[in-house]
Amino acid sequence: MLKLALVFALTTLSAGAVHAQSYGYGTGSNPSTHSSSGYTRSNGTYVAPYVATNPNNTQRDNYGTSGNYNPYTGAVGHRTPRY
Repeated sequence: MLKLALVFALTTLSAGAVHAQSYGYGTGSNPSTHSSSGYTRSNGTYVAPYVATNPNNTQRDNYGTSGNYNPYTGAVGHRTPRY
């Protein structure tokens, strides 16, 4: 039983490492983040709370930009940076 648990643990860890490598886990993403509370827009649309990268002079290191990975949601970026 111990061997089975060890094999499962190692398999899970190695699968997670492969998943992280395939998406460049955090590679290129801005390490500075901020969180936002949920709010309602003037047109009545509710915006859920979120975590985002802090503003800077580029869009290439944002979670939503292609090649970057959002560790909070597990989403891979797909947007092309405008600048």
